[in-house]
Amino acid sequence: MRAIPLLIAAALGLAGLASQAQSGAAPAAAAAAEYRLGAGDVIRVVVYQNPDLTLETRVSETGAISYPLLGTVRIGGLGVSAAEKLIADGLKSGNFVKAPQVTLVLLQVKGNQASVLGQVNRPGRYPIETTDMRLTDLLANAGGVATTGGDLLVLTGTRNGKPFRQEIDLPGVFSAEQNRANDILIQNGDVLWVERAPLVYIYGEVQRPGPMRLERGMTLMQALAAGGGLNPRGTERGIRVHRKSAEGKVQVVQPAMDESLKDGDVVYVKESLF
Repeated sequence: MRAIPLLIAAALGLAGLASQAQSGAAPAAAAAAEYRLGAGDVIRVVVYQNPDLTLETRVSETGAISYPLLGTVRIGGLGVSAAEKLIADGLKSGNFVKAPQVTLVLLQVKGNQASVLGQVNRPGRYPIETTDMRLTDLLANAGGVATTGGDLLVLTGTRNGKPFRQEIDLPGVFSAEQNRANDILIQNGDVLWVERAPLVYIYGEVQRPGPMRLERGMTLMQALAAGGGLNPRGTERGIRVHRKSAEGKVQVVQPAMDESLKDGDVVYVKESLF
């Protein structure tokens, strides 16, 4: 009869340990994602019931601030909570405040930023407010890809002290769970470039000649359809495509209607002689 209570107690003990493990994992994850202070950040430090210790200042290029009673305090690279603890420990160990309660407020994020350039709706520099900010987060801050933008993104920066460059296929980031790895973590100083969308040009005997966006895998027939199709004077037998080779020379080809076009192709539809 004693076995049942013992089993229940053991189960409760295991549940408690699991609960503690889960509760411990959450703060660890939160700490990992906490913003780290950098040069140029503007902060306000407040000590509870000690208004004379309130300070609003900018983090220097060396990552330090000058704080009352403590002098130079290096907080660059620390999370907000770690910086609060560093100041509180200094006040306590120096016997300035018996039990200091320090609050650090980040007023302006200037120390950690990344740039978005190219075909986006709001190009510019954006703060990296958490250490787990990803490429899609940065792109969203810039208003997303503009209508003139393509699917190819280029991320440049520094990783482990070495120059870093990676091309990213944006649709591929969302195509499958394993491609979450392509949603790269953004670091200070990164630059994201959004290429323009590839274009093809149609002229001659078509309803709507001019440039058009080349969708992925678009065939000659689809491009002609997007241009409104041939007008009454046009003929499929007179279609030619001017294509630039890898050497930069323009070649004239006669692709099949189901053949895919390439960026920069110029499609010419001749007039029917009969």
